[in-house]
Amino acid sequence: MTTSSPTAFNFVGNTADAAALLNPLRLQILERLREPDSASGLSRLMKLPRQKLNYHLRELEKHGLIEQVEERKRGNCVERIVRATARHYLISPEALGNLATDPEQIQDRFSSTYLVAVAARAIRDLAVLRSRAEKAGKKLPTFTLETDVKFATAVELNAFSEELANAVAKLVTKYHDEKSPGGRRYKFIIGSYPAITKKEKEKK
Repeated sequence: MTTSSPTAFNFVGNTADAAALLNPLRLQILERLREPDSASGLSRLMKLPRQKLNYHLRELEKHGLIEQVEERKRGNCVERIVRATARHYLISPEALGNLATDPEQIQDRFSSTYLVAVAARAIRDLAVLRSRAEKAGKKLPTFTLETDVKFATAVELNAFSEELANAVAKLVTKYHDEKSPGGRRYKFIIGSYPAITKKEKEKK
């Protein structure tokens, strides 16, 4: 039994766990189990046979996607209360193995493909680092800066990008210390793409 709160994110990092997660019914179950419930409670709520729900609950628990939080005695039976192990789930590119995108294999550094590959690598790295930090009982130090900029012309966009690159280069020159024996290396990512201003129409 566990009494701690579920984590904010559960990074799914292997193929078997991803396959267990990406079942439409199991996704519905996980959404319901953001709040603790039993198989019988889910059966009534989702109008599904308890035997069918028990099968999917066992699979989700086997892959660490749900967990037991308590047991309740009802007459001669003991009812298991379970919940999702996290509020949100994210499949790490690591689950794709060699099929995952690799920035080192992309030559065009100005392509959207390269930006996607770098973002995917960041997700993969963060999954590993979060796991290590949790096991060590430490907080993972990160920094996120996000903003929108509206440019009047493509010329201004290019000018902004060049100034930003020069500013970052100056900061790297000022603070980077390759010879520091106790230093810790950090990875910074700066990318840009057109903001999405229109929602896609839902397919019927």
